[in-house]
Amino acid sequence: MTDFTMQKDADGIATITWDVQDKTMNVMSVEGLETLDKLVDDALSDEAVKGIVVTSGKDTFAGGMDLNLLAKLKESAGDNPAQGLFEGTMRMHHLLRKIELAGMDPKTQKGGKPIASALPGTAAGIGLELPLATHQIFVANNPKAKIGLPEILVGIFPGAGGTTRLIRKLGLMGASSLLLEGKMNAPDKAKSAGVIDEVVDDPVAAAREWVLNATDADLVKPWDAKGYKMPGGAPYHPAGFMNFVGANAMVNGKTQGAFPAAKAMLSAVYEGALVPFDTALKIEARWFTNVLMNPSSGAMIRSLFLNKEALEKGAVRPKDVPDQRVKKLGVLGAGMMGAGIALVSAQAGIEVVLIDRDQEAADKGKAYTETYLDKGMKRGRVTAEKKEAMLGLVTATPDLDQLKGCDLIIEAVFEDPGVKAEMTKKVEAIISEDCIFASNTSTLPITDLAKASSRPEQFIGIHFFSPVEKMLLVEIIKGKESGGRAVAKSLDYVRQIRKTPIVVNDARFFYANRCIIPYGNEATRMITEGVAPALIDHAAQQLGFPVGPVQLGDETSVDLAVRIMKATKAAMGNAYPASEADDLIVWMEEQGRLGRKSGAGYFDYDDKGKRIGYWKGIHDKYPLAEEQPDLIEVQERLMFAQVLEAVRALEEGVLEDIREGDVGAILGWGFAPWSGGPFSWLDIIGAEYAAQRCDELTAKFGERFTCPALLREMAEKGQTFYGRFGAEEAQAA
Repeated sequence: MTDFTMQKDADGIATITWDVQDKTMNVMSVEGLETLDKLVDDALSDEAVKGIVVTSGKDTFAGGMDLNLLAKLKESAGDNPAQGLFEGTMRMHHLLRKIELAGMDPKTQKGGKPIASALPGTAAGIGLELPLATHQIFVANNPKAKIGLPEILVGIFPGAGGTTRLIRKLGLMGASSLLLEGKMNAPDKAKSAGVIDEVVDDPVAAAREWVLNATDADLVKPWDAKGYKMPGGAPYHPAGFMNFVGANAMVNGKTQGAFPAAKAMLSAVYEGALVPFDTALKIEARWFTNVLMNPSSGAMIRSLFLNKEALEKGAVRPKDVPDQRVKKLGVLGAGMMGAGIALVSAQAGIEVVLIDRDQEAADKGKAYTETYLDKGMKRGRVTAEKKEAMLGLVTATPDLDQLKGCDLIIEAVFEDPGVKAEMTKKVEAIISEDCIFASNTSTLPITDLAKASSRPEQFIGIHFFSPVEKMLLVEIIKGKESGGRAVAKSLDYVRQIRKTPIVVNDARFFYANRCIIPYGNEATRMITEGVAPALIDHAAQQLGFPVGPVQLGDETSVDLAVRIMKATKAAMGNAYPASEADDLIVWMEEQGRLGRKSGAGYFDYDDKGKRIGYWKGIHDKYPLAEEQPDLIEVQERLMFAQVLEAVRALEEGVLEDIREGDVGAILGWGFAPWSGGPFSWLDIIGAEYAAQRCDELTAKFGERFTCPALLREMAEKGQTFYGRFGAEEAQAA
């Protein structure tokens, strides 16, 4: 069965229905485009057809482009993939332009057939670009629907006319947040923004009525009408010029030049605004091709869309374990982490028992959810009924007996093995035999913590990142004896709370912290060498990291870094790689400069806690070097400090799947999203170059940059990580 079908009725309306049979949401494929093109030609050439309604056979309209389509366009062009991509993109433009002009006489702009879109729900990407080419867009009054163009979030931009049409419809300022931030809006907000035309209870009926009553003038888009002027002004207009200057500054301020798609889209917008509409479409297609040919776009699509989606759907879940969704959750510890876990669990409709040492502490943890919901009510996102229902799911108490009936326990008490062991034993004496017990520890080995359990096969790590309600990643850690049901339970729970899981084997610092800590350490080492903190932070931000490592040190606190260092040193003994970085953080702690929480750290702060500049006093102990290092060298030190740990984690079996390494890095600590993650970045620069730089960095800065044996072998064989480890996973996705 084809993706698009058409029915003509006695009223003269041809209804084209989009319904991809093997998908839960419609996506556009090469075959779908060809079918739609033929149906539009049929309807436009049939004298009995007065107009067309385009709708969906599902409760949503469409989720975007089938990303395999882009690969097919590249492959079809053989030795010239750019030509294949450009020509394929232009075929989409020709089809949508055909819909837009609807058979009207090019001179008189009369005689066309009205075409309306009737969207029952969410429309994203090409799912909105197609309706934007029609003459009127009706959307169902569906509170679950989201309307927008989110392509920028996966490393591309709307390349099927969405960029050009939205700019001409709304102007640069009106379209900027939708295009540059990928915002998805509810139908009413999409209407108020001018993206769609009407929100109605029955979009198909409304679309039919509009089609039967539309006039020739209703079919002419503003940009095709004589005397059209871009809202807010074109680049050559005084007001428009300032808008474009501001947009350029905003893009570079937010991306630091690290994301190719944002720069390319702004170029397409600026150049396209200087020429007629059809020429602008060609310009958009050329810049879209430029982005698709950049390895960054492929890496981002793979990690942030394909791999992320595969992990969320259970790509690494034990296949032989039945459904393990959580019905009743026990959370031990109502501090910041425990309160956050209770919040996201209640949001998912899970009954929660929140435990702390006394009623006051437990109530304080529950109050975190109430405060969060109150903020939502002020913004109109939460109703009083929803607030009451969610709070009703959370029982705050010091009574451990309330944990009876729980099928999952998450322990989030103080990071002390003795405290955790005592709590494990107390709780296991109360909960049922089949209840899974998880620790939210961020550093303590799960295998060691499981020694306090009488059922280690049901003991596992579920590591949340702070703040829980904002961070998308959850790291699941398998101890040596953790069983398949414990893994399945953890994955099913993470899916319930709508976060992305990665599963790793037990080792010091697991995966995320194993990579983050060297990142901070390398920055601290550089400070002791006299490198300016501002250079270090800006180097990281220009790589796409949300904050630099020096600022991150203040946000996470200096005393935490000292505690981790001392604990690691005690555990490793003589094998611990001491450095001047340790001396620096100990000295900072002695100075009382613990970071943001103390109002003094690597930064100075005002009385409201706002950063007012880097602390110059640090240079009394570590003077600034007269000659600062090259930016690229600083960036490579920061990148290699992390990616080499990722490779070692794979080499040692801590990571079992490179998809988890890439997705976990981006979602867990903001690793250069444009790169697709550590393994994707190494594939972009090539194993041979990476090994060579390891040798050079080792010679200059020390053994921590020693090239892992796996990377060396891959360099010698000319291999890539996704070529060697990702073929099977890519097919599965």
